[in-house]
Amino acid sequence: QVQVVESGGGSVQAGGSLRLSCAASGNTHSSECMGWFRQAPGKERERVAAIYTGSGATYYADSVKGRFTISQDNAKNTAYLQMNSLKPEDSAMYYCAARGGGGGYCWRSGGGFSDYKYWGQGTQVTVTS
Repeated sequence: QVQVVESGGGSVQAGGSLRLSCAASGNTHSSECMGWFRQAPGKERERVAAIYTGSGATYYADSVKGRFTISQDNAKNTAYLQMNSLKPEDSAMYYCAARGGGGGYCWRSGGGFSDYKYWGQGTQVTVTS
């Protein structure tokens, strides 16, 4: 079992930055992949970024490449999402999720939120223009 807790959301003006944190506790083998997802009102939950804690390999959605950076602190079993150059369309509830099974599952081609098993409660990010 893995518990996932996010923090760090808030409200920021367009062009600003926020950093989200995701702490995972429990079975570390079940949190080899840590991913960030977001869901805006009326839209599907979409994946944003993921990291394979075994190698540090990172993955990003095209919409955030070059602006968001996912990183990890293995000693703390924590993942971070640094979000720069934020846009109003980045506004959403951001969720952290975790799963095990190896790096191949972190960002499957054609995959999505159903690939992940353990979820946090979410943290709101609002970007104003």
